[in-house]
Amino acid sequence: MPETDSATTESDVTALERSDASILFFDGVCGLCNRFVDYVIVRDTRGMILFAPLQGETAAARLTASDRERLDTVVFMSDGVVFRRSAAIVRVMFRLGVIWKVAAVLLWLIPWPLRDVGYRIVSSSRYRVFGKKDACRLPSVEERQRFLP
Repeated sequence: MPETDSATTESDVTALERSDASILFFDGVCGLCNRFVDYVIVRDTRGMILFAPLQGETAAARLTASDRERLDTVVFMSDGVVFRRSAAIVRVMFRLGVIWKVAAVLLWLIPWPLRDVGYRIVSSSRYRVFGKKDACRLPSVEERQRFLP
């Protein structure tokens, strides 16, 4: 078990021990990104996906500098493979149940360059439309075990 300081809670340790699970990296101050995280938490009833802000320690340890600097890109890491932009969204949807898996397959049929054009259009206006927070999202007590620093 990793060594912890006195500020680390039992739920933090649980998330750290599961750090080999699939991780969704998101812009912690983006309103749209936070809504997507909320959306995934509700639908991922088995808790298979963990979350980490692109501005956090886990991202610094696991992602390239380029991935961390591009806050307009959601990154999904699963089984050591990194997916970005629309591919990340589709891969997350594959994990959310039958209905979302069907939607993911339909999205996957769209060639990735076209999917990414749509993704980039949305991401370029996300702060204007969905807002920007002053600080990264703080998980609730119930959600805390699914968030990595």
